[in-house]
Amino acid sequence: MPPRVLVIAGTDSSGGAGLVRDVQVITDFGAHAACVVTAVTAQTHSQVEATCVQPADLVRQQLSAALRSGDIAAIKIGMLGNAAIVRAVLDELPDRQRIPIVLDPVLASSSGTALLDADGVSLLRDRLLPRCTVITPNLLEAALLLEQQVASTGEEQSRQAEALLALGPEHVLLKGGHGSGTDATDVLASSDGPASILSSARLSTTMRGTGCALSSAIAALLAAGVAMEPACRRAKAYVHKRLQLNSTCDP
Repeated sequence: MPPRVLVIAGTDSSGGAGLVRDVQVITDFGAHAACVVTAVTAQTHSQVEATCVQPADLVRQQLSAALRSGDIAAIKIGMLGNAAIVRAVLDELPDRQRIPIVLDPVLASSSGTALLDADGVSLLRDRLLPRCTVITPNLLEAALLLEQQVASTGEEQSRQAEALLALGPEHVLLKGGHGSGTDATDVLASSDGPASILSSARLSTTMRGTGCALSSAIAALLAAGVAMEPACRRAKAYVHKRLQLNSTCDP
């Protein structure tokens, strides 16, 4: 049977990001998706127009039921919405030694709308990060979590990846897509060895939901038993290919 990946995230009515993108990517990698809905959003491809965060008890019940409904081989966490939902997820989340946990720390939309309140950001940083197998922040999210300036050089990016690693996750994939230069360079920092550099040619096109896609691809690959570094490299290659196709087949 294909492995099952549990996604904890919000919906996006435009279909560009969130659970729709997650399920699409997980399916592309030959896995099945189970879903826990944390929030419902009204979005276009340019902005978030409304957000309705789900009751924390309902999120807790969804997560508990999903974990009891069949073998889960990996968990991907995206938008959480507020501190109460972060606590609910923490209450039900299994140990990362039993099930790999991938966290895409969704703090704000591409248009700048906050998608996690301040207390939730603190709780995510202090209690959720140490529960995760890998976190996949972009440069803006890393700076927010560390309360630092956005990294502008490769050296600063590497230092921030190591600083995030010190907060407790087993691995940090600090994405460089929001940076500059001819290559989009990510830094994979690991608690069990030296950091790795993952680079691809920077493309002029953009696509919403690339963070969702990357983290979901990593989760699907980990669910299939792929090791961390090759999982990150294959996920990055997948997103790069989607970006190449974006100008003709995806808004």
